[in-house]
Amino acid sequence: MSENKLHIAMYPWFAMGHLTAFLHLSNKLAERGHKISFYIPTKTQSKLNSFNLNPHLISFIPISVPHIVGLPLGAETTSDVPFSSQHLLMTAMDETRPSIEESLIKLKPHFLFFDFTHWLPEAVLHLGIKTVHCCTISPATVGFLMSPERERLEKPLTEATLMESPPSFPSSSITLRPHEARVLTTIAKKEYGKGISFTQRLLISFNKCDAISFKTCREMEGIYCDYLETQFRKPVILAGPVIPMPPNSVLEEKWENFLVKFKSKTLIFCAFGSECVLDKDQFQELVLGLELTGLPFLAALKPPIGTETIESGLPEGFEERVEGRGVVYGGWVQQQLILGHSSVGCFVTHCGSGSLLEAMVNKCQLVLLPHIGDQIINARMMGGDLKVGVEVEKGDEDGLFTRGGVCKSVKAVMDEDSEIGKEVERNHGKWREFLLRKGLEDSYMDGFVQKLHTLLKLD
Repeated sequence: MSENKLHIAMYPWFAMGHLTAFLHLSNKLAERGHKISFYIPTKTQSKLNSFNLNPHLISFIPISVPHIVGLPLGAETTSDVPFSSQHLLMTAMDETRPSIEESLIKLKPHFLFFDFTHWLPEAVLHLGIKTVHCCTISPATVGFLMSPERERLEKPLTEATLMESPPSFPSSSITLRPHEARVLTTIAKKEYGKGISFTQRLLISFNKCDAISFKTCREMEGIYCDYLETQFRKPVILAGPVIPMPPNSVLEEKWENFLVKFKSKTLIFCAFGSECVLDKDQFQELVLGLELTGLPFLAALKPPIGTETIESGLPEGFEERVEGRGVVYGGWVQQQLILGHSSVGCFVTHCGSGSLLEAMVNKCQLVLLPHIGDQIINARMMGGDLKVGVEVEKGDEDGLFTRGGVCKSVKAVMDEDSEIGKEVERNHGKWREFLLRKGLEDSYMDGFVQKLHTLLKLD
């Protein structure tokens, strides 16, 4: 291998969102001639083969996932297990340590990129391999929820303490409501793997690695990156925003035929990702809120908890009332193509980072309805810091939204005479232009590689 080319091993958490994020970064590095060894669960490899755009430089290394009592037989990723059993999958990943160590001794990569396997930095220290915690959530989320300052305060993690920003956290719009703090505190304390909490696992990962990386840009999150560098006392390196490639496919005929019926920028598109499942009451409030706007809509949602189909979860008489102008669909849709369709004027989103970026490079207005975890911080950043969307109001204590709240937020961004709508449209346009600027992603990736080389020279 050429002297200035790197060999990087990747070991992401066994969740499709993490695996695909690491693979996207791998493709960007391979485009620059760097070699990638990518550890992946054996049966999952077939699902990602088509996304490996540089098979001559990116080698998949299959990993057998040990069976843990309580996991379904053959389970490999979070898609194979209910949320309540993900901690067992984490235990299974921890038990791959001997085989991963043995493999790394043979591979001798310059770097190892990882996220949830907190034991890796210590395991490879004697091998001279540099470790990078490759973070799939935002710097703002890490800084607000997992800052070392919280540990130094020596206060127990409670709903009340989590609602307070860390003392030197940058001034921003990021706050938590009581119901959000309550859920996040429970998740933070929950065992994630054998004998370790979710927060402990991540703090060890952040503290022991050589550098922390994010897929974002300084223009959007620079203040949070600087804060993390100060708090963790190590480099924070940025790979730039992951700009979605224009799809080379065409929109499915049935959706094209539906969307083309409506005037430009009049339709609401609502989608909550592949893992968000609402309670039946909240599912009904959401679709009734869309109906209440009087606007056409297409909602791509999972059937609500306790139901097998979308139809069985819908309110009585709903389908008849919205026939011809509203559709609620339970399957996968071509989100990026729908967001770019001329009829779409508003996107109601759960605030997953991938969905937000797809929306930011299109022209539709944003309505923010976060569900859990980093989506909450993403919503506060988008609605507060960047002012590119409007968040749906929820009850402070119960965390529930209403059909009226959904309708109000949509109207705020869609009504022609809305001052809020005009402001978020202006701000969205500014950031869209920035994100689509020629050479932005390449510039960040080139800088990312330079910083990796600098890390190697520190010894």
